[in-house]
Amino acid sequence: MAGTDRDFGRYLNARVLSVIGAVVSAVALPVLVYQLTGSAGWTSAVTAAEALPYLVFGLLAGALADRVDRRRLMVAMDLVVAAVLLSVPLVWLAGGLTAPHVVAVAFATQTAFVFFDAANFGALPTLVGKERITAAYSTLFGRTTVVELVVPGLTGLVVAVVAPASLLAVNALTAVGSALLLRSITSSLANPRPVQGAGQLVADVKEGLRFVWNEPTIRILTLVGTTHSVTSGAWMALLVPFADQVLGVAPKNDARLAALFSCWGLGAIIASRLLPRLTSRWGNARVALWALPASLSSGVLVVLSGHWLLTCALAICWGVAGAVVVINGITYRQQVCPEELQSRVNTTARMVAWGLGHPLGAALGGAVSVATGDPRAGIVVGLAALLLGVVTAWVSPVLRRQKYRSQT
Repeated sequence: MAGTDRDFGRYLNARVLSVIGAVVSAVALPVLVYQLTGSAGWTSAVTAAEALPYLVFGLLAGALADRVDRRRLMVAMDLVVAAVLLSVPLVWLAGGLTAPHVVAVAFATQTAFVFFDAANFGALPTLVGKERITAAYSTLFGRTTVVELVVPGLTGLVVAVVAPASLLAVNALTAVGSALLLRSITSSLANPRPVQGAGQLVADVKEGLRFVWNEPTIRILTLVGTTHSVTSGAWMALLVPFADQVLGVAPKNDARLAALFSCWGLGAIIASRLLPRLTSRWGNARVALWALPASLSSGVLVVLSGHWLLTCALAICWGVAGAVVVINGITYRQQVCPEELQSRVNTTARMVAWGLGHPLGAALGGAVSVATGDPRAGIVVGLAALLLGVVTAWVSPVLRRQKYRSQT
């Protein structure tokens, strides 16, 4: 047990380092592209490029991660991320950085992350055991949400005075640190099974798809989660233009941008404290039913707000509701899914919910924003998709009759 706890500590620190780097990139890349182009369309393209790899590679990554050594796969992907990200500050220093280069880097790093994430979904239950998965995931989520609360604000402050391209070197360093920590784990993170040709991978993919579709609660949570991701994709794609054009918060030399980037992280950490109490009293299904319309209402109020302080307060509420929806779905999947299907099932659900929803929301939001000249219109398109998800959840009998509870 002591060895497992020590390895879990290494795993936890590796994930914290990875999240720090990912959050720095999530703030720096849109700001960088907006500074280069002044275009909501290019800014949306970065967000879409970061989410699209899950749609393209999610099924393959999940099937592969259930068969190979997950630790080796995660280490390799960390090193790929470090190498690709270093190209941005190097080309920037040479004076040749362009928006297409930044978009290509966003796509490449997130492609590596898809394979990393697929291995990660199966690694944690294997490392700690299913009986400890809720406590382990809660610890992991608590640590990473602190990062998501603090780092966006700090990054927003830094990009106000430092070129965002140079910050991507930080992400490269954190990726290397994560790789070294993961490499030092001695406990098994998988039971590798040889890949016997492409046909075997295809069969594995189909098995994962069948599980997601045939488990009714996972199916409905994945479908409504997709509409939620459309909304979050539109919001993240248009946050910088919305701050600039609607709230008067400039993407450069304005510390208020740091506060706006911190709101969802603060909402997520509040949700991590509230969720166990809510689910123990009402059950996960009822909490999910009410969290969806709460997220929709918060998003509508954000669009209607016109002052950055009011927007921050409302965005925190939006972050609380959104995090409740996301954590609910993830923990339920990991509790009911067999170990040998963990990577496939979780990446399949994430591919549909996030890999399809997030880039779709970013693309639609960006297109509408460019066509109308108003970033609020693009966010409204995302909220319309979430309205469809709310209706679907309440019309479907699955969540209303289910009384599933997380084992917290």
